[in-house]
Formats: sequence, structure tokens, C-alpha cells
Amino acid sequence: MENVVRLTRTLVAAAGTAALLLTAACSSSGSGSSATGFNPPDLKAPTKLGKTEGQVNLIAWAGYVEDGSNDPKVDWVSDFEKQTGCQVHSKVAASSDEMVKLMKTGEYDAVSASGDASLRLIASGDAAPVNTGLVPNYKDVFSGLKNGSWNSVKGQMYGIPHGRGANLLMYNTEKVSPAPTSWSAVFDDAPKYKGHVTAYDSPIYIADAALYLKAAKPELKIKNPYALDQKQFDAAVALLKQQNADIGEYWSDYLKEISAFKSGDSVVGTTWQVIANLTAGEGAKVKAFVPEEGSTGWSDTWMVYAKAKHPNCAYKWLDWIVSPKVNAQVAEYFGEAPANSRACAETSDKNFCTTYHAADEGYWKNIAFWNTPIEQCLDGRTDVKCVPYAKWVQAWTEIKG
Repeated sequence: MENVVRLTRTLVAAAGTAALLLTAACSSSGSGSSATGFNPPDLKAPTKLGKTEGQVNLIAWAGYVEDGSNDPKVDWVSDFEKQTGCQVHSKVAASSDEMVKLMKTGEYDAVSASGDASLRLIASGDAAPVNTGLVPNYKDVFSGLKNGSWNSVKGQMYGIPHGRGANLLMYNTEKVSPAPTSWSAVFDDAPKYKGHVTAYDSPIYIADAALYLKAAKPELKIKNPYALDQKQFDAAVALLKQQNADIGEYWSDYLKEISAFKSGDSVVGTTWQVIANLTAGEGAKVKAFVPEEGSTGWSDTWMVYAKAKHPNCAYKWLDWIVSPKVNAQVAEYFGEAPANSRACAETSDKNFCTTYHAADEGYWKNIAFWNTPIEQCLDGRTDVKCVPYAKWVQAWTEIKG
């Protein structure tokens, strides 16, 4: 894990309230085959590919489209260009909100969307259904990444999975005792570590509180941490306001989190596996794991613009980026579990997939992947309205004071 550009994603942390007001087309549940009330535009996936167009324009997270310009040793674009004749033009996006805006310009053919962006792109008609039969390497994608609530509708895939990661609980093994097993360490037990608790700086972190309350307060009847009615939402916000008194720092910059755990300024809080690896590698006495309640997490999907100018090259890219060798390269460079089951045999670190739980579907069943909260509850309820993401953004400002 030498290159740390892969950790520059801010995901939904930088999203603005106005941009997150979903269109009428997105008044939906967004669940995969069990979707209720979600009726995106009736778009058709191509039945066959034609001649490649000579170029492809991509929007991606930093570290996903590397051509050797950042590091001569990191390049999976050049061979793609040689083999397909499709010249790659890419733009790095700093947030999911930016990705959505860029896709709406019509200047790009595909995007590496995270779960909070993919639902919006599907609902607005910007992302087209994908014919997975035209992506040969799709057959080797882990089953847990297929037909997700963030990348499919009623069994129709709207993209090709790229990789996934979990939000973990990390703690200082010398200063946190006994060893925690639950998210209660950063919520109910947070006063024990007052001023030394850290949390991810994003409105989506409200889902982490909801995930904990799902187990801690079953009377709230939370089924999905991204589908919160007003009462459930208020409970999660109240818990986070309570936690705020014990927070030393909200993090979005991985370097600051590493530094804080090394110095002892932070002793317990949320993290990613790659950050935990780097922190331990720099001598900090830390451990990171998925608590007994499970965790939130993220999964990225390559989606094709509905009116792509270079759809054939876009499909070639989708197949390339999820091919075993390339998917392994991206996963190691970025610090995430690869999507292709055959990628694990191609990693330079033969323990990489074990560390990132790539093939452990039981592990991923405990991960609630990020999704965009909307009024039509993602858990299928129709008798109430759920709190939309714009309200999450507003609440996060209040939580942090």
C-alpha cells in the first residue's frame, strides 16, 4: 500500500443539500428485485456491441484509472488502449455529488459510482441498464456484489461491480480495555474516552448510528439504516448529538486519522481496512474489526451513461477493469476488496484477499452498503415517508454544532 492517492475520496461528505434533492423520478424504494414504487425510465441495454469508437471518457475515484502518470509502475490504461484502440480520457471526481453533476453534462461515457450516487443516476435516467452478457468477466464477479439495492432494479443490473470495503471499528489496544465487541464503544461507552473518540465526517455517518440502534433499541424497528422514518431518524440524530460531546475529531483525511491514533489523540472510532493497515504499519497499537452489530460499507459500480457517445469503448472498459489481473491491480493500489473472484490469484501480496475478506461472503452479509436515503423507504414500507438525504445533510451540520 505505497500509494495513498486512493484514499482521497470524500464520497458524500462534500455533498451539498440542494444537489441532493432528488428528482421526482427518484421517488422510489431503490431495492433490487424487491423494489416497490421505484420506476426508473424504461431504457434498454444493448443487445450487441459494435465497432469501437476510438476513445472513452471516464469519471472515476482517484486511483481507479491509472496510466502511469502518477506512478510509472502503476498503469493498467496503456495496455487497454493498445488492445482496444480506445484512448482513455478520465477525470477524477472528489465526491459522489460531483460525479452525478458531471454525468449530467453528457460529456462522459462511464462512471465509477458509489452506492449513494448510483441510485440517483438510475432514477434520473442518466445510467443505462447493462447487458452483463456483453461483459465476459462479469461471470466471475462475487455473487454478493450482484443485484444489490444500489446497482440493480428488479433483477436488472445497471453497472459492473468494481470493489467493496467496510467501515470498521478501530481501537488502541493499550488504552481501550476491555477490548470492544460492539459499536457501543463509540456511542453509549464514549464518555469513557471523552475527547479521544473519532468518527467519519459525513452525513452518511447517521446510518452508523442507525445501525447501532437497530440492535440496541429494537423497539425502534429499524430494518435498514438508510430507510429511517422521522422517529427513527430523530433517535439516530439524538445519539450522534450525545456522542458529539466525546468526539475529539471527525475525520475525512486519512493522514489525520493515522496521526491521531499514533499520538493517542484518538483511541477508538471508525476507519477503513487500508487505514488500519497503514496505522499499524507505522507502529500504532491498533486493531480494527466489524462489531457484533455489523457495519456500514461501500461498493463501487462502473455505470454507462444512457446517451454515451462511445458505448462500445465503454463496454470494453467495463470488462477490462473487472478482468482478474487489472481488478487485482486496482484493488491493491486503492486498498479494497476486488470484485472479480479470480483477481485474488493475481495480487502481488498473496494474503491481500484474506486481509480484505474478498471471498468471505459471510463477512459481507454483515455490511450495509451505502445507499441514498429517499422519501420512499428503501426497506419497502409504504405507510410512512422516510427522511431524504437532504435532511441528513442539514442534521449533520446540527450534530457537529
